[in-house]
Amino acid sequence: MHANTIILGSGPAGATAAIYAARAMLEPIVICGLQPGGQLTITTEVENYPGFAQAIQGTWLMEQMQAQAEHVGAKIIADTITSVDLGKRPFTLIGDGGARYSTESLIIATGATANWLEIPSEQKFKGFGVSACATCDGFFFRGKDIAVVGGGNTAAEEALYLTNFANKVTLIHRREGLRADRTNQQRLAANPKIEILYETVVEDVIGTDQPLSVTSLRLRHVTSGAKRDLPVEGLFVAIGHSPQTSLFRGQLEMDGDGYIKTLPDSTRTSVPGVFAAGDVKDKIFRQAVTAAGMGCMAALEAERFLATLHH
Repeated sequence: MHANTIILGSGPAGATAAIYAARAMLEPIVICGLQPGGQLTITTEVENYPGFAQAIQGTWLMEQMQAQAEHVGAKIIADTITSVDLGKRPFTLIGDGGARYSTESLIIATGATANWLEIPSEQKFKGFGVSACATCDGFFFRGKDIAVVGGGNTAAEEALYLTNFANKVTLIHRREGLRADRTNQQRLAANPKIEILYETVVEDVIGTDQPLSVTSLRLRHVTSGAKRDLPVEGLFVAIGHSPQTSLFRGQLEMDGDGYIKTLPDSTRTSVPGVFAAGDVKDKIFRQAVTAAGMGCMAALEAERFLATLHH
């Protein structure tokens, strides 16, 4: 199967790229990947996407974006790409069922996934008190006691941000010192709403089934082994994200964390004709609206790139 443009990923970046590419008559193919609709499909309420007076469901928003892309002419394929060759044009991609695709330009919008604690109860309460995005979900915890797990800048910034809403924020870190930079550590120490528990890990998330909600965390002290329960209504996991870029390792320039590098004010990567948009290249903002903006940029840049090829 050949296309002028193939878009890998179907979150806000991929869907927006598809809308713009289809309207530019590029007849794009969108290959959905393992998580059709991306990370928004695992968040419940979305209150910060422009255009909606009421909170909307993340899954519904992604269904609307996909329907819009199809309406303007994008072709959506349910497949997961297992290998990519960016060494020669047209680029070739192979799906996990063996389907072969080729394209003149590629937009990578494969996103990132939050790193989780990998305890079973965390999965159970995901979206019902357990979150990996303070800017997405902090608002729902006004006046409540909550906890943040992690020790880097992300965890520090999320804990500080959450004090805008929460009554109290407990920062839980497994080591005896934080990795966050000095400025963030000073801000944490100066904030009366924040308590830091060092050398502590979360063993279990405890809550109710009807309705699903978090009531406390089972904590274990790393050196003494002592266990205790901390009453909280929310847990924010801030132990980093992993960009979904293993397919492109050794073929595209990436930073030390595996995020794809792009030129300033651009989605262009180190390979001409390959563009990257959304959380696969953005470790700072990681919002649906910024991902959508980058998807638009990628499609416009792909359109320009293809125009130069044909002249």
